[in-house]
Amino acid sequence: MKIALVDSGLGLLAAAAAVRRLRPDADLVLSSDPAGMPWGPRTPEDITAHALACAEAAAAHGPDALIVACNTASVHALPTLRAELEPGIPVVGTVPAVKPAASAGGPVAVWATPATTGSPYQRRLIAEFGQGAQIAEVPCHGLADAVESAQEEAIDVAVGAAAALTPPGVRSVVLGCTHYELVGERIRAAVAQPGGPLPALFGSAEAVAAQALRRGGHRPDPSAPGTGGLTVLFSGRAAERLPEAAATYAEGRLLTAATLTP
Repeated sequence: MKIALVDSGLGLLAAAAAVRRLRPDADLVLSSDPAGMPWGPRTPEDITAHALACAEAAAAHGPDALIVACNTASVHALPTLRAELEPGIPVVGTVPAVKPAASAGGPVAVWATPATTGSPYQRRLIAEFGQGAQIAEVPCHGLADAVESAQEEAIDVAVGAAAALTPPGVRSVVLGCTHYELVGERIRAAVAQPGGPLPALFGSAEAVAAQALRRGGHRPDPSAPGTGGLTVLFSGRAAERLPEAAATYAEGRLLTAATLTP
């Protein structure tokens, strides 16, 4: 069993770790694009080209399914990736978890990149799945870049700035960028009101991991024996290890326990 993941950088760690927890025996192919990141400021056509190149490099390793572990790439590149790879390789996109957050009751804050916040895509998502809940869109300036470089002070500054823009009393926070899931607890603590309950966090990693396993013909089995292998690709080329910054996060440390395979 083999599951591939595509993102510009470390944002794929959360979904990869979720696959590892659901199926410890699954081999993983992590295809990122350090030579082309960040993808966010690029045009939709350019994002699609970079995501497709990473996906094709991962597809050469014969995965049972491929996760587009990036909200931006899912918005712009998913139709092209599916046209190129399916039905041979099922392609699973990443969508901010607005629906389950709204179902839990508002108020809800959607933390996303500045480019995504207020975009027609996110507004459609909220209109379709918001279920009438009070939902605030919060732009997180510099947070994805700070998480990517694992700069602790920059993460604190970016989280603090976004928390200041978050209306008080929110019950749920949607992590609308896969990078944010790596610092979810820091976000939760920053948003919580003094003496109040901690808000619920809604990410996408667990859902897309489960869907990728299902579409790849496998069932979750957290007790499966053994640890699957790990293949790391940087802009289409085999790498010896994950980026050093990955070890900053629990998800990265979980994955480094795997055996690196060619």
